[in-house]
Amino acid sequence: MMTAEPKTLLKAPPAAPLVAPSILSADFGRLVEDCRSVLDAGADLLHVDVMDGHFVPNLSMGPAVCGALRTHLPDVYLDVHLMVTDPGMFLEPFAAAGADHISVHVEVVDDPVAVAERIRSLGISPGLALNPGTPVEDVLPHLEAFDLALVMSVNPGYSGQAFMPEVLDKVRTIRDRFGQGIRIEADGGVSPDTAEDCRRAGFDVLVSGSSVFGSADRAADIAAIRGVS
Repeated sequence: MMTAEPKTLLKAPPAAPLVAPSILSADFGRLVEDCRSVLDAGADLLHVDVMDGHFVPNLSMGPAVCGALRTHLPDVYLDVHLMVTDPGMFLEPFAAAGADHISVHVEVVDDPVAVAERIRSLGISPGLALNPGTPVEDVLPHLEAFDLALVMSVNPGYSGQAFMPEVLDKVRTIRDRFGQGIRIEADGGVSPDTAEDCRRAGFDVLVSGSSVFGSADRAADIAAIRGVS
């Protein structure tokens, strides 16, 4: 049964790319304070990387972390990225924890459109992700059912990896096919040095972890990634 309408942050074309710091690179000993810092510095939303140690070779956070962020940062848009073998197990728990958006990987879902409908039924915006080695043709038939295409620009699992420019052709293909009817998110290796190529290719949501959280001037880093002075 449908609950509340999803927030619209990822639906309307932004005037400038949205910047989504990945909390995987935050200081977990002071997580809320660190996240509030990047939001105060101009970040638009927070990206929550969920890893199960199976689909990707790392283990990260669960719904409790998402719920803690929702409690302490009630107005933040929480963009959950499920890098897990069985995303269906986690849709309801993350919805209950306060997620606004959930992206699942095309590599592990048999019926992406059905998953999108299930996510929407929870009052959450759906996204479809693909890894660098996955052909863009694997997502194109399904993207009309989604609000966002998440194009991994590193092999998923760890923060701090180098951006893979070969994924930019996938972004151009998606943008040419769907125009402004879908948001396209870059995840991995995004920094002031790589963001211009991302923006030119058609990305309009830029996930950045170690660049933003590791910056001595987070506001300047976020502005440079967004491409505004």
